[in-house]
Amino acid sequence: MNYPSPPWTLQGEAIQAVHLIDFAVARALVPAELDIITIFPGKTLGGIYLAHYQAGSVLEYHELIAIAAMVAGGGKIGAWISHIYVDNISSLLGGREIWGLPKELAQFTWYPGNPCPSVTVEKGERSLCSLACTNSILPVTTWGKLPFNGSVFSTLDTNLVFFESEFSARFKVVSGKLDIPKTSPLNDLNLGQPLLTVYCEEMRLVVPVPEIVQQAVEFSYS
Repeated sequence: MNYPSPPWTLQGEAIQAVHLIDFAVARALVPAELDIITIFPGKTLGGIYLAHYQAGSVLEYHELIAIAAMVAGGGKIGAWISHIYVDNISSLLGGREIWGLPKELAQFTWYPGNPCPSVTVEKGERSLCSLACTNSILPVTTWGKLPFNGSVFSTLDTNLVFFESEFSARFKVVSGKLDIPKTSPLNDLNLGQPLLTVYCEEMRLVVPVPEIVQQAVEFSYS
């Protein structure tokens, strides 16, 4: 085994861009066995998450997660991850084999900045996305360090699995500008600019062993 045993404890900083995603777009990326939760007619919630896991983590690496929808299944509610990229082979192997996440390798450039870092992500010679913090009309807002749980579905072999991570951070609302080239796989999500961008400082994430929600599922996509 070339990766740590779960749970994984990760700490550092992260940026979450929140988007409304068209139901039809999400439906093509989410297994038909899961119900997509709409928060407005024809819209679900998703977005882009970028993280830099630093010293004190079980592994140090960068990560890009694309959330295609909020979904429900087996009496649970969580996010569906359509794309995920890291720059650490142990993270890639562990993500695939423990949690069934479709991790791929990519290259990250993390630029320190104020009010938050700017990030570019590339896979080979192809740009996946870039996210920059820009000046906001409203003042930057900071809350104290707050905890919450993040729930995720994925597929492991022929099983539908679910895990609920513990997440805490000091949150700062910023103005974010997202750029996704037409040649990027993330373009399938048809994302515009974020509704909300949140910078997470002093972030701590604990990812547990997944539980099986449904066994021997024949997954299908619309």
